[in-house]
Amino acid sequence: MDAHFRNFFRANLDLERGYETCGDLRPTLLSFSDSYVTLIRTGFEEIIADDSFGPDEYERLTDIEFPDQETLKTYLREMYDYLFNDGPEQPMPPE
Repeated sequence: MDAHFRNFFRANLDLERGYETCGDLRPTLLSFSDSYVTLIRTGFEEIIADDSFGPDEYERLTDIEFPDQETLKTYLREMYDYLFNDGPEQPMPPE
């Protein structure tokens, strides 16, 4: 996993900020260079497609627990749609 991609999760989707769904994440991400946005998009595509990336790996990145693989993958797909496909709102991780 690319260090910049890992840092994106640690800086924006960790336990402290992952529950802040005020709508600032997409404009913040898109304000960065096109190459950085592409790197984040590609990273999301890779972990969504990677069946070995699961709740334990996500928790190591963010300190947020997911109950199972399916819930995590749904969240990641919704986050991808929010960030890159004009999804209506930033998804909320489980409480």
